[in-house]
Order: sequence, then C-alpha cells, then structure tokens
Amino acid sequence: MLQPPDVSLTPLLPVLIVLAGAVSSTLLGFWVSRRILTFINLGAVTLSALSLGLLWNRAASAFGGSLQADNAALLLAFVILTGTLMTLLVTLDTAWRARVSFPEFDAMLMYAVTGCLLIAFSGDLIVMLIGLEIMSLSGYVLATLQGSRRAEESGLKYFLLGAAGSAVLIYGIAFVYGATGSLNYAAIAEKTSVLNPENTAILVGGALLMLCGFAFKVALAPFHQWTPDVYGGAPTSVSLFLSTVVKVAAFAGMLRVFGGALENAPGWHSVLAVLIAATLIVGNLAALRQTNFKRMLAYSAVAHTGFLAMALLGTPQVGGAALTYYLLVYTLMTAAALAIVAALQRSEEGFSLLDMRGLYYRHPAYAVALAVCLASLAGLPPFAGFFGKYLVFQAAYQNGYAWISILAALTSVAALVYYLRPAMLLFMPDRTPAREYSLGQRTPTTLTVALGVVGVTALGLLPNIWYSWVANPAIWTLLVGR
Repeated sequence: MLQPPDVSLTPLLPVLIVLAGAVSSTLLGFWVSRRILTFINLGAVTLSALSLGLLWNRAASAFGGSLQADNAALLLAFVILTGTLMTLLVTLDTAWRARVSFPEFDAMLMYAVTGCLLIAFSGDLIVMLIGLEIMSLSGYVLATLQGSRRAEESGLKYFLLGAAGSAVLIYGIAFVYGATGSLNYAAIAEKTSVLNPENTAILVGGALLMLCGFAFKVALAPFHQWTPDVYGGAPTSVSLFLSTVVKVAAFAGMLRVFGGALENAPGWHSVLAVLIAATLIVGNLAALRQTNFKRMLAYSAVAHTGFLAMALLGTPQVGGAALTYYLLVYTLMTAAALAIVAALQRSEEGFSLLDMRGLYYRHPAYAVALAVCLASLAGLPPFAGFFGKYLVFQAAYQNGYAWISILAALTSVAALVYYLRPAMLLFMPDRTPAREYSLGQRTPTTLTVALGVVGVTALGLLPNIWYSWVANPAIWTLLVGR
C-alpha cells in the first residue's frame, strides 16, 4: 500500500513567511518605494521570529525528515532572524548613500535569509546544499549591487572562490553518500556509529572535503582570503549581513553535519583543530596590522571564526550550547559595531583608526556604544563576549583539546591590542575637523546599536537569559533525530 508523502508545511512556517517577504519585494518593487518594502520585510522577519514559538518543543518534521523544526533549528533560526532584523534597520538609513536603495536589494537579502533558514532546518545533505546555494548566490549579488569597481571586484572574487568551495562541498557529499548509502543526517549518524573498514577511507575523504567547503563559507584559514576584500569592498550594510547572518547559517550547517551526522566519523576533528589554530593566529595577527577600521573588523571576523569553531571540537551537548550562545552574542556586537561604521563613514571604505580620534566629543552616544562593542569583541567582562569565549574554551578543553584552548587564550591577548587601541582613540581630544558625516535623525540605526549594546551587556551580566534556553542537553542529543 502506497504511503502518502509527508508534505506538512507547519515546520516550514518561519521559512515560508520570510519567502513571502522576498516574493513581495520582487513583485511590488515596481509600484511601491524601497522604504515601504523594507518595512514589509521587517514585519515578515518579526512574524517569522514569533512563529518559532509555535514550533517550540514540537519536534516537527516534514518530507520524510528532510526538514527538521527541532529546538536546535529554532534557536539557530532565531539568531539568523535577529541579524536580519538589525541589517534591515541599518539599510533604512544607509542604503541611499551606499547606492543600493532599490527593491532588488531587499529581494536578494530576503532570498538569502530563506536559504539561511533552510540550512538551519535541514534534515539531510540535499536540503542543506539547496539552502547553502540559495544563500550563496544571493550573497554574490548583494556584494556587487552597488555598481562600483570595488564592489564588482569583491563580488567577483566572492563568486569565484565560493563556486570552488561549493564544488568541493558537493564532492564531499558524494563521498559521504558513497560510504553510507544515505543523505539523511540520522541515517548517516547511525551508519557511522559502526564503521565498515571498507568504507572508512571514503567516509574520511568525504568528511574532509565537506570540512574544506564549509571552511570557505565561515572563513577558516587558509580559506579566508576573500573575507577582507569582500567585507571591505561591499557596502557596509552588506558586510554586516555577510559577517553575521551568513556566518551564523554556515555554522548552523556545520553543527548539523559535524555535530550530528558525522559526529562519529574519524579524521575531521584533528584537521579542524589545525584549521582553528591557523585561523586564530592569522586572524588576530593580521588585524594588528590594519589601519582601516572596516578591514580590521573583517580580520576580527576571521579570528572570531576560530573561536566559534572551537565549539565544534566539544561534544554536541556542550559544544552545541556554547556555539549557539556565542553566535547570538557575536551577531549583536558585530552588527552594532558595523551599524555605527555605516552611519558615520564618508565613503564605503570606512575610516582609518586615526579618524576615530575624538569621536566622543562629536558623537558621544555612538562612541560609548562602539567602545562597549569593542570591549565585548575583545572578551572583556562584564560583557557577553567574555562568557561566550569562556564557553567555547570550555567545550574544547573538556574534550581533550587543551592546546587549542591555550592558543586561543594567547591570541586573545593580541586581540586586546587591536580592539582597545581604537577604543582609546575614541575618547582622546582632537581639534581637527570631523572626518565623518554629521548625523541627522537616524532612528533605525540608533535602534540597531541600542539593541546590540543592551544585548551584550544584559547577556554578560545575566547570561542565563539566553543560555538557559540553549543549555538543555536534550536539544543537542536529538540534533539529528536520534
């Protein structure tokens, strides 16, 4: 007797709401202004976030387990939607100056978010790959929409390297399928729990190829070369989106694959540890040499990729909770810092560190907010960045990677230099003319900055506001439905 297909759309509700916003931006762009479309998309993102509550603790799935709306997916989706909300708010003030104030920008951004959510909700490698490609293709377009030579160069580099990364990832998926005979996360996890010596080499090869593909998406060294050029060449609002929402989605895919499906596969742990060590060294040392604040934040993002990836070295129960907590904190502090850059910069190149001197005497609120973000990025208490780093250090250390935790602590000392230098310059007297735009009424950007500053402060002083949600071991034990 034929079984009816499992086509329940309830688990897809958050994704469908965001997709509706993307379609609206595509169809209504001829009749309404871009600003109205942005408010429509803000509403869609808010509704999508609210719909996550309807799915909590229901462990809903669809299409034979290809889509999983489990609690892990809902937590990761919340972080993705938070970053999207902050990006849309910033674009209300800065899109016109960045020459991306047209409906196609909103449409591409919302399509990218749709792909990001599919990755978080994926239950097999095919759905994950579809989401990853939707996200990536939309990101390539967003990086070039400004039409300037710098944006086109950064977008082309992003596309070429991204295509290579995707090809490597697809080869890895093919190898994993050849070794296990399945694309479903739960089935792969079951097969790899009892390894067949004949297929071990193929499985290890597939896992390493997939690790290389994901390493590009999250900017692990030596696959990070595109990051400073793309973040520096794209409009700052796009850099904000790529460095928060896209990175969160890529880590969601890594958590699904390596924290669930391939948790028991041999080989990839030690290779990931080497990549993390290289990322921590390269990202932090390169950031020390930067004189442009926007490029410094780009290398800072590379360094934080190393810290975030440390959570994958822990057990799923400890590492999954640490990664999800840190991803929200990273999103809040990075988005707020780049929102300030977007509001103040005279050009899309950002401004130099010396240009930041005396900012407190021109824009005191933004200067204090930026100082808080930099302190949190550096991992200083009482801000949430300190607790986030502590959790990922603990996850790696408890699983036997003490040397990575020691290296991360040492490179964090180097990070203090390049974070605290601009923070000090903000409050130094400066009699030279202002080097940034004089601010008018920028309520949306101010709201974004306030959300980030309040978030990292509250999560630092009261970490259980968020950690109590993510620390339940049952969420991560059932990551692949086992």
